[in-house]
Amino acid sequence: MNKKAANIIKYVLSGILAVVLVWFAFRTVDWKAFWEDLGQTRWIWVVLYFAAALLALVFREERWTALMRPLDPQLRRLHVWDSINVGNLVNVVLPGAGEFVRCGYVSSKRMSYDKAFGTIACERLSDVVAVALLLVAALSSKWSVFGSFFAENIWAPMTGRLGGSTTWILLGIVLLVAGFFWAVFHFRSRVRFFAKLADTLRGLGTGFASIAKMERKWPFILSTVGIWAMYVMMMWCTIRAIPMLDALTFTDALFLSAVGNIASIIPVPGGIGAYHYLVALSAQSLYGATWETGILLATLGHEAHAILIILVGVISYFHLTLQRKK
Repeated sequence: MNKKAANIIKYVLSGILAVVLVWFAFRTVDWKAFWEDLGQTRWIWVVLYFAAALLALVFREERWTALMRPLDPQLRRLHVWDSINVGNLVNVVLPGAGEFVRCGYVSSKRMSYDKAFGTIACERLSDVVAVALLLVAALSSKWSVFGSFFAENIWAPMTGRLGGSTTWILLGIVLLVAGFFWAVFHFRSRVRFFAKLADTLRGLGTGFASIAKMERKWPFILSTVGIWAMYVMMMWCTIRAIPMLDALTFTDALFLSAVGNIASIIPVPGGIGAYHYLVALSAQSLYGATWETGILLATLGHEAHAILIILVGVISYFHLTLQRKK
């Protein structure tokens, strides 16, 4: 099977999964109640949501620029900004493909494609750490409320099918990856494919290690904090926009934001379906909200962000296209 066919199959399966999750999320919605809830929305909070989402993008540009500057001192901020936005636009349709696209836009003679991709790997690692810390903070703040829900509705479905074999499967994966890296570098002088692969891995390592070369590490750290603070603020604004959820606190916004981040791990276009289902389930199970109110919470948060990503992405795409023509 060639690469193109494999990609087509992957994206078709991803689309099918998204459709199934959307069906699960919306199959029991009372649309009359949903539209009544929507009519009570406080739209000023939706405007504030857009402001927080835009600031999150600004922080992302600052962080990626800080990572790449040691590799390409002449890198322009506006170019980084446009590349991130176009990558996000691609991710709405093809999850994960946007990372490859934005690397192509910023790569140059000074910074090869694999080095640029290495900086994205570094970004993703910092995001994983941030998500873990937010989840721990949320669970610790109200373990009696959040703990059982997380264990029964998120952790158990993720690990239940594997049962007691989870540890052995993870150990096997680690050993396979370690063996793969050993084979690549050990036989690189004998196998041409391994030689090319070793060069690519070195480039990725260089990009990943760019965090150690940063002259100013605090902008990287503070921009990461800023990104995830804005994500929590986006959830808080969404909650405040819905009068039926007035009893929820900022701590609840922290947990619901963490749940949304976990949903984004599921490989479906734009997180459609997975985000709606988990957020609505959390609102119903933890706070006694109706399913329609939970779906409204998820829909406002998800679709508002999608609209912003699409608008900003389209503008950046045309700007990059005009720059290339010039």
